[in-house]
Amino acid sequence: MLRVRADEPGAFEELVDRFQHRLLAVMRHLVGNAEEAEDLAQEVFLRVYRSRKDYHPQAKFSTWLFTIANNLALNSYRRKQRKPAVQLDIQDSGPLGPRPAEQMLLDRAPGPDHRLGHEELASIVQEALAQLNERQRMAVVLNKFEDMSYQEIAEVMHISTKAVKSLLSRARTELRELLRGYVEMAEPESDAVQAEKGEAP
Repeated sequence: MLRVRADEPGAFEELVDRFQHRLLAVMRHLVGNAEEAEDLAQEVFLRVYRSRKDYHPQAKFSTWLFTIANNLALNSYRRKQRKPAVQLDIQDSGPLGPRPAEQMLLDRAPGPDHRLGHEELASIVQEALAQLNERQRMAVVLNKFEDMSYQEIAEVMHISTKAVKSLLSRARTELRELLRGYVEMAEPESDAVQAEKGEAP
């Protein structure tokens, strides 16, 4: 970032290349939409570039980057609250609607022998994350997906470390409740149950 501030040729492109995948992943978890996540990530990097002359390395660059991302994600969330998106009818975009993967997940009622695949579980977790409030969601995403410490999350969100701990504690409780049925269903059967079925453990 110091090289970007100095307008060194190629420095900004290198910065984007280094951080874009992490930023996109965080944005997808925050807004739940790949296209919107890409738009917001581009806006984050645009703001980084515009603010390059004011940058001072008081904290890790990633903390500064995700502070900008947090502000943009909150603004996006508040805009959507003021102007809720009109949901397309299921017939508006092909036989399964505009987001076929999600519709298939909703339509598929899991039976007792159902095993959750990786993509399906990821989709379920994303749906559960979306039900948290925006502050809880940001804290969880930074903690679990960016492996940030409480102090780093506090700096990004402009709150105390005590508030971060409280947010994460409440979020974990809510997520456990939201995911309880799926987690129980996804747990492997015990050796005893498999033995009763005549299956090898």
